[in-house]
Amino acid sequence: MSFSRRGFIQTAAATAAFAGYARLAAAQETDDAEETYRNEVFGYGPLVVDRNGLFDLPEGFAYRVVSQAGETMSDGLYVPYMADGMGCFPAGGSRVILVRNHELKLTHRNYGPLGLARKLTPEPGAAARGPRLDPAKVYDFDDEGAPLPGGCTILHYDTRTKQLISQHQALAGTTTNCAGGTTPWGSWLTCEETTLNAGMGVGKDHGWVFEVPSTSRGLVQPVPLKAMGRFQHEAACVDPRTGIIYMTEDSSDHKGLFYRFLPAVPGQLARGGRLQALGFRDAPEGGDSRNAEGVTNWRQGDWKDAAWIDLDEVENPLDDLRFRGQAKGAAFFSRGEGVHFGRGELYFTCTSGGVAGLGQVMRYVPSEHEGRPEESSAPGRLQLFLEPTDDKVLDYGDNLTVAPWGHLILCEDRYSEEARNHVRGITPEGKVYTLGRNVFRDNAEVAGVCFSPDGSTLFVNIQWPGITLAITGPWSGFRS
Repeated sequence: MSFSRRGFIQTAAATAAFAGYARLAAAQETDDAEETYRNEVFGYGPLVVDRNGLFDLPEGFAYRVVSQAGETMSDGLYVPYMADGMGCFPAGGSRVILVRNHELKLTHRNYGPLGLARKLTPEPGAAARGPRLDPAKVYDFDDEGAPLPGGCTILHYDTRTKQLISQHQALAGTTTNCAGGTTPWGSWLTCEETTLNAGMGVGKDHGWVFEVPSTSRGLVQPVPLKAMGRFQHEAACVDPRTGIIYMTEDSSDHKGLFYRFLPAVPGQLARGGRLQALGFRDAPEGGDSRNAEGVTNWRQGDWKDAAWIDLDEVENPLDDLRFRGQAKGAAFFSRGEGVHFGRGELYFTCTSGGVAGLGQVMRYVPSEHEGRPEESSAPGRLQLFLEPTDDKVLDYGDNLTVAPWGHLILCEDRYSEEARNHVRGITPEGKVYTLGRNVFRDNAEVAGVCFSPDGSTLFVNIQWPGITLAITGPWSGFRS
């Protein structure tokens, strides 16, 4: 999506009208309901019109705007634009902590935490005009000496009072922070979806995972976890049983891998480990999960035994890790995006995969001996859980989470003049229903979907300009 100064001003003015606003869905179906979505099960019923033109929900559900781009945060910096992946952590009682990514690139330099008052002097670390960032805690600067605008913010929110308590910048100077994942030890793994090299307008190589403790009260020291690989990272999740990290790759050529990281010491990722990519036992020459280009390798419901391939030169200076991995037997996936660990298994999306090109949802069940030599006798298994053929049911699934009651909640990422982006639910039987619809201007993707630990509140971002919503309603009222 392209951005303009005029659009920046107009959008900031428009979103200001929503600050702190909570609304109940009006009992009126949208005129185009049958044209924009189709439920395979009743779910929570049809969507109803949001009088404010922001986000449609089923009757009885409500949203509150928690945060929006351009606001002044508790640390004096501005809420960055392009909110994307997000994780939620308990903070005692009804309070929660949200760690939120901002997928800002080098070209989005005016949309970061310094806003239009960003540093203009050429020397890295020189004094900035307006809001300040500690240069010692900024990972990288552009050629004009300005901190790169990406990174993470941390929000403290009370689900009972429905009030934002505070928000601040937590990671600064990174780029294209798309998605990530929570850890059982209370941190957020934020992933750079880029392989931008030093000298290309920036001072350092990018494409890393960074760890952000959810309890941080200010900027964290940015430390790239290089053993976890350098590639177009999308999302990550952790198996709480083993501490193994699983990661997706949103490669723009639709030829990404699905990775796992075996830490040398579980929970201490900076101490290194081993990176591997998933292959299929029935395709030792390098498999293909995509069902693309007229070749159907498997069908919805099919399972394949996994084989994990050791990778080398994981810092990937030539940006060829996925091709070297595939040559050793790893399988290609079409734009791997959201991933989340549920009850003994994980799910991840492949946004553009499938015969119809509408995306795929994969399910991986780890081996009881996952990551150990014994797994060769009882390998993990991957299932093509869902492959939609109707874009009104599901179109370009991206971020996802597993709801407390076991359903997948999934965000769509289709930039279109006509088709709106939705939040969908998927039952354990693979039936899809619609939970929400972005009707705000520009029809940006929805992202960052996650639940409060008590299951009462669903948080989601409208990526452009960067609006975080807290959604509540009768979750127990699901109907099949």
